Amino acid sequence: MNTTVASATFSVNEAACVTGIPVKQVHRIIDAGFLDGAARESGRARAVHRTGLVGLKLAHETADLVTREGRRLLVRYLLDRPDARTARMGGLAIDLRPIRRDVRNGLAKLARARAMVRCDNAVLSGTPCIRGTRIPVHYVADMLANGDSPDAIGEAFPQLGEDRIALAALYASAYPRRGRPKSGSFWRDREPAVSTVTSLDALPPAR
Repeated sequence: MNTTVASATFSVNEAACVTGIPVKQVHRIIDAGFLDGAARESGRARAVHRTGLVGLKLAHETADLVTREGRRLLVRYLLDRPDARTARMGGLAIDLRPIRRDVRNGLAKLARARAMVRCDNAVLSGTPCIRGTRIPVHYVADMLANGDSPDAIGEAFPQLGEDRIALAALYASAYPRRGRPKSGSFWRDREPAVSTVTSLDALPPAR
């Protein structure tokens, strides 16, 4: 069974989650032209081609090793030879296998996070929820951002477990909320959730 994302292109947020590179750094690498044809821009939206994910991580990880032009040459070498095990520039050779492995693992995690989330118009008006529950995935991510520990969240929502809590944070990073939160959203009009007060009874009824 294929557990990786099948998309040909990835948004900047998705690429950041897959590679473990901060979003701002992803933009800077694209701005610097390192990815050449492996990144494209349409209006205000940017996308990184699947073949550019390894190049993105290569550019980031060699920032302290070689000059800007050296990084450009290493990434160009990779993009011209997508199956290469090493990227070469002069007498320097960078082993690409660990980078490829990290990208594969990142794709697999993103696929698991996407599979864990379901949007159903009959449940909270289509708010992305953790599959099999009425718990908004961004609410779990907000709890982590507010300082709640995974253990505390697990006590509040025993049906989640540590793995799904971590995947919720990954999903929320890859797919931020669009637009302004709806008026009365329970993650906005309540104090930051803690395990001693949060329960499923606090969730609003389905609309």
